[in-house]
Amino acid sequence: MNFLGLLVNKGLLSAKDSALVEAEVAKNRPLGDVLAEHDVSLTSALAEIGKEYGLPTRILGDPPADESVFGYIPIDSARYYGFVPLGEVDGALEVGVTDPDNIEALDALQFISGKIGIPYKIFLITKQDFDRVINAYQNLSGEIGTALTELDTSAKPTTGTKAAAMTESLLSNEEILNLTSGPHETLKEDAPVTKIVSTILRYAIEGHSSDIHIEPSSTKTRVRFRMDGDLHTSLELPMKVHEAVVARIKILARLRLDEKRKPQDGRFSATVDKRRIDFRVSTFPTEYGEKVEMRILDQSATTTTLESVGFTGAHLAETREMMKAPYGIILVAGPTGSGKSTTLFAMLSEMDRETANVVSLEDPVEYEIPGVSQSQVRPEIGYTFAAGLRSILRQDPDVIMVGEIRDSETAMLAVQAALTGHLVFSTVHTNTAAGAIPRLVDMGVDPFLIAPTLVGVIGQRLVQKLCPDAGKPFPIKDSIKLLLDRQFADLPQKYRTTLPPFKEFYHAVPTEECPNGTRGRTAVFEILHMNKDLEQVVLKEPVEEKVYAAARASGMLTMREDAIIKALAGEIPFEEVNALGGELFPGGDIT
Repeated sequence: MNFLGLLVNKGLLSAKDSALVEAEVAKNRPLGDVLAEHDVSLTSALAEIGKEYGLPTRILGDPPADESVFGYIPIDSARYYGFVPLGEVDGALEVGVTDPDNIEALDALQFISGKIGIPYKIFLITKQDFDRVINAYQNLSGEIGTALTELDTSAKPTTGTKAAAMTESLLSNEEILNLTSGPHETLKEDAPVTKIVSTILRYAIEGHSSDIHIEPSSTKTRVRFRMDGDLHTSLELPMKVHEAVVARIKILARLRLDEKRKPQDGRFSATVDKRRIDFRVSTFPTEYGEKVEMRILDQSATTTTLESVGFTGAHLAETREMMKAPYGIILVAGPTGSGKSTTLFAMLSEMDRETANVVSLEDPVEYEIPGVSQSQVRPEIGYTFAAGLRSILRQDPDVIMVGEIRDSETAMLAVQAALTGHLVFSTVHTNTAAGAIPRLVDMGVDPFLIAPTLVGVIGQRLVQKLCPDAGKPFPIKDSIKLLLDRQFADLPQKYRTTLPPFKEFYHAVPTEECPNGTRGRTAVFEILHMNKDLEQVVLKEPVEEKVYAAARASGMLTMREDAIIKALAGEIPFEEVNALGGELFPGGDIT
């Protein structure tokens, strides 16, 4: 039943008036204005019907929906079933429906939700607003479908293998000139392939994605966006356009078009809604073509602090204490995607950049930090981390940031820089903070050099955050308290007294503002702070088990324990404790 029919059933509008309203609306008059002429408030009428069905209601604005989510529901399905995607909030897809009695539509929505792996939340909307969304459905599928049609009708075959290699058969010389006009691009949409790429970029930005994956297969190209740590398929392209799309991105990132056999890295910037957006691009050869990964870096959102990263309490104080060291090395450890670069950025942002010369060496430069001289390494021309570090030492630095210690030469140069009075920040790929020391030894750094130069190591992972008021507390059983006691059993008693009481954890529950119960991510940490006892272990037996035991004796909490403390405080759901690997609570059921 349509919206006007529901109003008639509720007695808010007579059948005669309903017909008159429908006739006026057919003339493209706003429904709210027409209803007002019949002494009916659109907002009140919609709310009354929503109350009847137990559904929230929404009067759509302009634009009526967030186009970045249109790719989740095919336009044909939207028209047939009478529901449209409106936006994605806190990991849940908001969907507008016009007929809550349509069971077939609700079943279809449940199926689509399961297929895309995103929960949904239904809002009752008017038929006129539904039509506005359909008309605005120039979404990922619609815009790119139009571009593909244009491509089929406008693409001209190229002759000669060299021309084919350079233009990927589908890029004109004029288009190439347009793409390479300068280091900062304003996304253009005047050619089919350009339109496809710019549409993908725009919807990724509007959807607050952190990464874009363009992945070829034998029959199609899949486009996925990473949002809050999880990948979601947003679009599928025909394989015939894959090479052209990759070529467009390569041109933007100043990569070689004729090199498809080995990986390439680059970057480019674009201006979107007056915001400077940087894209870090990586290509990777696969069986069916080059895979492209793009990291999205919003330079307008670089207000990261140690607190916003997730440092709290003792960890915050200990990190700031390490940063006061006059010289030495501070490492951030963790796997790819654990937030190491963001933590380094937050630490450098707190440094005194007015009176100190702060220089960084990165691959690539991810965030611009005012007052820091940032340089990007280019291994293809011999400008490696090691070569750059040698040059930096001739720039009279006080603080040096090296994006990553990945080989013995860079590790030795970083140690030498620390020995000569510089404070060095860097990252290392290890699973734990304690594992960073044997990793340095494996790289050829002598233990007698590590002991006096290493200030500390910060290990970290990212976990989901609870939304405000979205945590449902539940008491901890005695059996779980025993497991928690066992977790902290080897922590010296004087440090155990500072732990919060083991009273309750929190489940993530949906709220009006947060349908998924979680929003964004925060980090959990473990901090290994060098001291005299730990120095002796490094000198005598620098293996991970011994290093951990010495750090533990000094009160170090593990990342899992930091997660437990944050879960007890209601900052993260308790499920995130198990998500760190190796279940503390077997089966995940502690209620």
